[in-house]
Amino acid sequence: MQPVLADVHAAAKVIAGIADHTPLIPSLHMQQVCGEEFLLKLENMQPIGAFKLRGALNAVAGIREAAGVTCCSTGNHGRGVAYAAQARGMRAVICMSELVPQTKVDGIRALGAEVRIVGRSQDDAQAEAARLVAEDGLTEISPFDDPSVIAGQGTIGLEIMAARPDVETLLVPLSGGGLAAGVAMAAKAIKPSLRVVGISMDRGAAMYESIRAGRPVEVEEVASLADSLGGGIGMANRLTFAMCRDLLDEVVLVTEDEIYHAMQVLYHEDRMVAEGACVVGLAAVLTGKVTARGPTATIITGRNLDMGMFTRVVTGQDVQLGETTIKGRPYGA
Repeated sequence: MQPVLADVHAAAKVIAGIADHTPLIPSLHMQQVCGEEFLLKLENMQPIGAFKLRGALNAVAGIREAAGVTCCSTGNHGRGVAYAAQARGMRAVICMSELVPQTKVDGIRALGAEVRIVGRSQDDAQAEAARLVAEDGLTEISPFDDPSVIAGQGTIGLEIMAARPDVETLLVPLSGGGLAAGVAMAAKAIKPSLRVVGISMDRGAAMYESIRAGRPVEVEEVASLADSLGGGIGMANRLTFAMCRDLLDEVVLVTEDEIYHAMQVLYHEDRMVAEGACVVGLAAVLTGKVTARGPTATIITGRNLDMGMFTRVVTGQDVQLGETTIKGRPYGA
């Protein structure tokens, strides 16, 4: 059953005091670029460094008797589930592919969760999570296709609209759609005229390709600066495909070079450390692929990144992504 605004308000009460009310601040540089007030919702200030804590807390709170919880994750959802499970004294097993950066694996283990590295795709990790459900009796928490997770992520939309009801454009990183569906549903329920744009990388953008095809489709998962946006949406997707299809006004793709530059902009202009997956909104505006209309906001999330990779980006060095090389360039050059 698709969550509604009442579910988001309920989720806000569940997560209150743990994962709520992150700052919403202006980026003066981005305002100069686009000619409109540009706001950054700082989900990288959450205890685990990412918005995923919201949905994980809400979902775990709804589990009563279980042998434990499991999920597949590109990193941040797994950390959120591990954090929420640890607070409840529950066993957590997080399944990830070999493409997940080691720093994210280490962060999850530090929270007491077990980690299973399986294959080279989210589909492989998903298969292991399904096995744990069938054989060990664990309860699976989807990183996106779960009504409690979607409602939890939707609390970001509540906070943005409460702080700035005049926002006209909302730029949301798009992967499996839990964030985009939840935020768009909540924010548009409050302000139907709001324009919500989903943004992803141009290689392996599962939701984008699925919306184009009119049904969930499989994509090849590849190494990316926006690794958190990788993975499929599930061929049996129940919720987020339909919600993103119906609620997003537009879906835009940005290249690895454009993500690289946007990471530099966020660091050098706004002094922020955040992963490539969350700067796609900046990249879309910086390249003119999205035109800001009225006050515009985007979500900055994910500080659990490979700092070696991040340092190479912000200092203008080459970055190797599998067989692809992103040619470095010093910021401002």
